[in-house]
Amino acid sequence: MTPVAPAPAATAAAVPTEIPFASPHAAFVRTPSAPTAWGGPRTGHEATLSDRVVSYRIQARLDPEKHTVDGQQQLTWRNRSDRPVSAVFLHLYLNAFEGQGSTFFTERSVLAAHGDSRGVAEVKKGEWGHIDLGSVDQDGAPLKWRYVHPDGGPATDHTVVRIDLAQTVPAGGSVTLDMNFHSQLPRVIERTGYVGTFHLVGQWFPKIGVLELPGERGATEPRWNVHEFHFNSEFYADFGEYDVRMTVPKDYVVGAVGEQQGDPTPEGNDLTWHFIQADVHDFAWMAAPGYKTLDGEYTGPGSPRVKVRVIYPAEYAVDAKPVLKASIDSIAYFSQTLGPYPYKTLTAVVPPFNASEAGGMEYPTFFTADNYNPVAPKTLNEYLLDFVTIHEFGHGYFYGLLASNEFEEPMLDEGLNEYWDDRMLRERNQMVYLTQPVWKFFGVEAPLGPFMLERMVSMLAHPADPLGQNAWDRLSSSTYGTVYSRTATAMHDLEERLGKPVMEKAFRDYYTTWHFRHPSIADLQASLAESSGKPAVVAQVFEQYVYGTDTVDDRISEIVSDEVLPLAGTSIKDGKRVELSNDDNDEAVEKQRDTWEKAHPDAKPGTGPFPWKTTVTVRRDGAQVAQTLKVTFADDSVETVRWDDDRRWARFVFTKPVKATSAELDPEHKVYLDANKLNDSRTVKANHAASNRWGSDFAALLQGIYTVLGTL
Repeated sequence: MTPVAPAPAATAAAVPTEIPFASPHAAFVRTPSAPTAWGGPRTGHEATLSDRVVSYRIQARLDPEKHTVDGQQQLTWRNRSDRPVSAVFLHLYLNAFEGQGSTFFTERSVLAAHGDSRGVAEVKKGEWGHIDLGSVDQDGAPLKWRYVHPDGGPATDHTVVRIDLAQTVPAGGSVTLDMNFHSQLPRVIERTGYVGTFHLVGQWFPKIGVLELPGERGATEPRWNVHEFHFNSEFYADFGEYDVRMTVPKDYVVGAVGEQQGDPTPEGNDLTWHFIQADVHDFAWMAAPGYKTLDGEYTGPGSPRVKVRVIYPAEYAVDAKPVLKASIDSIAYFSQTLGPYPYKTLTAVVPPFNASEAGGMEYPTFFTADNYNPVAPKTLNEYLLDFVTIHEFGHGYFYGLLASNEFEEPMLDEGLNEYWDDRMLRERNQMVYLTQPVWKFFGVEAPLGPFMLERMVSMLAHPADPLGQNAWDRLSSSTYGTVYSRTATAMHDLEERLGKPVMEKAFRDYYTTWHFRHPSIADLQASLAESSGKPAVVAQVFEQYVYGTDTVDDRISEIVSDEVLPLAGTSIKDGKRVELSNDDNDEAVEKQRDTWEKAHPDAKPGTGPFPWKTTVTVRRDGAQVAQTLKVTFADDSVETVRWDDDRRWARFVFTKPVKATSAELDPEHKVYLDANKLNDSRTVKANHAASNRWGSDFAALLQGIYTVLGTL
């Protein structure tokens, strides 16, 4: 590894300085990281896939009656900085669910009240969760710890602790901490917990924060990135190694991050399962009795042989094969378009009935899908099951391998993942089908593709927050949800401007440069700009939507098509001025028209002896975006012009032998960011078909569908 800065040798005179926290309102980063950030790009020739900063050895025991996990943990952490460290900070994520005084619940009461969101179930007596940190030792010396609030959250939030070390960790040195903990799982509120005998054990162990160095994600000095557990946020951690043993009742099935090490070991009425996985940054597992498994595998260039397993309850046996197929297809698609899948396992879990909040959650090599019964071809259930499976697998790249900071820049995971998932669904030609009468009522032909559905729920007309905003400084849960759909829509439009092959190459380069590291939004912009060779186009999209809240709303305000007739008045003929009165002019026009009609008895409306002048007026009510204007005429001929300047309005004039029938902006439907597609077209003669096609009532109908998809 090439360090960001040379680590000086520790001396007796080295005095630890207090390392600050990352800003409680940190969001999009504008300064690209240093080339050597996080040790520089991984070439594949290093001894390990990632620069392993931390390792965990955990022994855990599940009490399925009390829904508790008791654990002993040995954590070894390496100080990458150029200075000694006297205190470290750990996440106790599970304390988000201990009561209404946590940062999570404090924000939930505000954000969820202003929009649809997951994680809003009522918590009844006995259903809260927490994690109690017990003793912490450093080389046998007991250490003191206390709760801290890096983001200025309520004093009743206990999701971050500070541990003061008995001995400082020198620059480049390591420290090993031994600790025990007791985790009370909540009934599933959001992403973790139990329902009946089913246990999804996530965010369950003390987890060290990230010490960022100068040149990494905009840092100018070392800082602890260790945010409280916010309502809309997820996670961020260093890469490392996990060696975990879980003891559960012998009739329980277990699935987890990583590779299972042999058969479970009997211990009386229990079994101890052993899983190991390196080069990941989190660990989760599930345990439940009576679950079934379905196995498959993937083999492809650059990847090891991947064992793929689906774990499912009997009531959702119908989901097992579709989830297995979508998982294997996802490995193939992401491997071919971004980079080879580097791990040897992938486990997908179908949650049981009444545990929907446990579905749609991702961890490295391990995710929970959704549950549907029945799942018939070309139905909404089939689409949703495949969508969620592909989406949660995709997190294995954008959250897992690219390891972006989901606290501060959720767009890099949720948004980019949504975009890439939609690309895969588009390649599969997978559409949304609803009942035919509903579609016919709105004048729309089924089916619709994934990107069209994304734009319908993106709140494009009035975006409240930049896409690059952090997870918690948002107007509402609904506006946070647009991180998914609006990012996918913005990337779709950028792809249309750059070209599909260019966009795919740019993302492949981004992945190659930044996998097993921690890129920022500025790193994404720099990578796309360099790879595409069109930095101005990339910069415009980022300024308008990632760093800002611009909207696009171009419209055709008027189309007029009139005959160009001879004009009354005086003119010079044979050297003399002659006068043509209105009556004489009208008579001459009618005579010429009669003669032409007799010669053309089958002529189409809009044709005749005189040319037609068509004027189309376009208006711009939002940000500038390159547009194409298409005008169609009575003889089915078309004229197209480019509107690619900063004028707020423009008029385009066409003189042709025939009358115009219609005008349309964006005829190839490339600009999905346009907030109102209804006003993109006009006809010379009134036609209400467009309003049926693009009615706002139809968009509201689909909002219900995407309530599920928008927060996965």
